[in-house]
Amino acid sequence: MSERTIATQNDRRNVPYTTSGEDAVRHFDDAISSWLGFRRETDDHLKLALKADPDFLMGHVARGYFMKLFAVRALDGRVGEAITAAKQSALQGGATQRERDHIAALSAWHRDDWQGALESWEKILLDNPLDVLALKLAYHIYFYLGDARNIRDSVARVLYAWNEDTPGHGFVLGMYAFGLEECGDYTNAEAVGNRAVEINPADVWAIHAVVHVLEMQGRHREGTDWLKTSEKTWINCNNFANHLWWHGALLLMDLERYHAVLDGYDSRIRAEETDEYLDIVNAASLLWRLEETGIDVGGRWVELADKAEAHARDHKLAFADAHYMMALAADGRIESAEAMIQSMTAHAKASEGMTATIYGEIGAPLCAAFLAYSCGDFDRTVELLRPMRYDLRYIGGSAAQQDIFQRLLVSAAVRAGRLGIARSLMSERSADRPSSVWNWRTYARVLAALDDEPGAVAAWRKARDLVAGLTL
Repeated sequence: MSERTIATQNDRRNVPYTTSGEDAVRHFDDAISSWLGFRRETDDHLKLALKADPDFLMGHVARGYFMKLFAVRALDGRVGEAITAAKQSALQGGATQRERDHIAALSAWHRDDWQGALESWEKILLDNPLDVLALKLAYHIYFYLGDARNIRDSVARVLYAWNEDTPGHGFVLGMYAFGLEECGDYTNAEAVGNRAVEINPADVWAIHAVVHVLEMQGRHREGTDWLKTSEKTWINCNNFANHLWWHGALLLMDLERYHAVLDGYDSRIRAEETDEYLDIVNAASLLWRLEETGIDVGGRWVELADKAEAHARDHKLAFADAHYMMALAADGRIESAEAMIQSMTAHAKASEGMTATIYGEIGAPLCAAFLAYSCGDFDRTVELLRPMRYDLRYIGGSAAQQDIFQRLLVSAAVRAGRLGIARSLMSERSADRPSSVWNWRTYARVLAALDDEPGAVAAWRKARDLVAGLTL
């Protein structure tokens, strides 16, 4: 390595990189653009960057980051190898302060110190607001901490440095649009998301941000049309396409097109039975919603439960763990489910900071609630969830994804005969999302059980009118 000619090369946004490979930064740029666009070629581009310079510091850091994004414990060793390679490169070839901060961020993330990783990325962005890798990774962690304000504001803090002449500007606007949506600013979110798609029609995340707006506002027909119109763009992206199919399925759920939802599940969402956590999250949450509605999903839980058992002790994302638990509990794997909760509790005790809090005070109790519900102990489900329902956001996921945890509480309250609690929850939900057919149908059932015939009839009519308007 002593014979290497070390130089600083700039990427398309004039951010400097230490490398000896003439083409390393160009391939790295392609890898980052591919990653932002959810393209399948990301790893191919990164391999080319490391082929151009086998000691490329940021190439090794990015490799470690991308391994972390899989949230699989079996990849920990490869993350450690990437950190070692990056440190060795810095020692022998030098590094900028920004690159050293990236190593610090990856090292902190590797030891589950999410706050430490965030501090390093935010430090980078103060002086390097065009470092889109640091920006997107901080955004990712804020998402899985349920920090909607920082999902939005982490992007807003660097917008001053970006304009339409900056490569990747559309991607940044797409990120900002989703942050606005998660903060409930639907009007601005839709406008910014549409602008991002105008700049870059292949911006899958911006497409996703807009469909979130349409779904949260109950604009089902527009949401279905939006996905159909943009499908040619996102259908060939990586497994994130399955998540967009999931959004399409949610839009169909309110229309009671359950056969279409199941067909989409088999032909799209689980056409490839992967064990990537987002794919399992999509599938488990959809099956749970269907079953809660009274739809027979057949034997579809079995393969999800098999995948969940294989990852039940990973404990990389409490949000993913909750969906693994859905599958285990729904398939009746009680021993595996109980062992997973014990493992989560032990993980919390062995951890510090955010990880300890999230797993010990939210993740493990939430999983226990799903298990209790599947075992018919609805009172216990209510007792577990009700005190922490406003804290559930801290395990991450979007508002649309998080809604299943609130539905679990409502359904348990109804089944436990805790109708006063159910009525108050449905009054709250119907005020917050008055265009949700599920809300009004459920509210009607609760009011009928309370012998409030006028209220039940009014709620049923509201649901009926919404469906009629959606199917015109």
